[in-house]
Amino acid sequence: MQTPVTPIHPSKIVITDCDHHSIDIERAVAREAGVELVLAQCRTEDEVIAAAADADAIVVQYAPITAKVLDALPGLKAIGRYGVGVDTLDVEAATARGVAVCNVPDYGTEDVSDHAIALAVSLARGITQLDRGVRRGDYSLGPVQPLHRIRDRVFGVVGLGLIGAATGRKAKGLGYQVIGSDPLLTTGSVTADGITVVSFEELISRADVISLHVPLNQHTHHLINSDVLDRTKPGAVLVNTCRGAVVDTDAVAAALKDGRLHAAGLDVFEVEPLPRTSPLLELENAVLTPHAAWYSEESYAELKRRTVENVVEVCAGRTPRNILNPDALKKSVWA
Repeated sequence: MQTPVTPIHPSKIVITDCDHHSIDIERAVAREAGVELVLAQCRTEDEVIAAAADADAIVVQYAPITAKVLDALPGLKAIGRYGVGVDTLDVEAATARGVAVCNVPDYGTEDVSDHAIALAVSLARGITQLDRGVRRGDYSLGPVQPLHRIRDRVFGVVGLGLIGAATGRKAKGLGYQVIGSDPLLTTGSVTADGITVVSFEELISRADVISLHVPLNQHTHHLINSDVLDRTKPGAVLVNTCRGAVVDTDAVAAALKDGRLHAAGLDVFEVEPLPRTSPLLELENAVLTPHAAWYSEESYAELKRRTVENVVEVCAGRTPRNILNPDALKKSVWA
């Protein structure tokens, strides 16, 4: 754990929303730093504004933090996000107002990559469908045929950040030939992990498994859509453990029905919880998990501790371990 810090003046942190069973870890970090910590359960902008009116920092799980919210909280110095993605936060607006935005980008690297590999291998071997069949008394292999051995099949990683790179390393260990695409890397290069970088178009045309590891933004929204699925290798498997809206749900369901996709393993969805009317629920070749890829007891504790530590650091006038917009600190009145 980092060395405890002492705030410049008595500080208050408000957890705007949290579905965790306990905030004992957060309370311990705040108590050690001499910071007041309050838990609210906000879902709307107005609820956040009311709950955080006198807060120096907020910790957010799902609540919307917009320009409207930031304008109504002129004393706010930091926002801590439980997790990696910040698609519910207006980072640009926060930067303009001198509000630091912190996340914990590496807390779940091992856990999410483990989950992606687990889904990929389960789909490659038809484990879930075979299990369902046995429970019905059906010992036929028909529903999962054809299956192919993993060795030398092509595993495509879309997004070679921390989690994508870890997923690629683990896939290589299983015998997959691993390729990856990432707009920040040069096509034709090879990463330190031995992953060959190719274009997105080449990846979708070659990969037997397509595993998604990208942030959700204007460029990646519905990255996997009907047009892309028309160009994927026939019978490919899709794995998504990043953000639900990176895929067009209806397009994926259609591709699973008509055979363009052999199977899909999805941990995240455009709407969560997944609506009971979703076509995905009717498909035997879709394996669905409830946004659980991030979770292990170890990642859970690390996420909670480091999320609060980041905003405590800002309240102390220091640069936190993880900050998405360091320019905000230059504009802060505490700089």
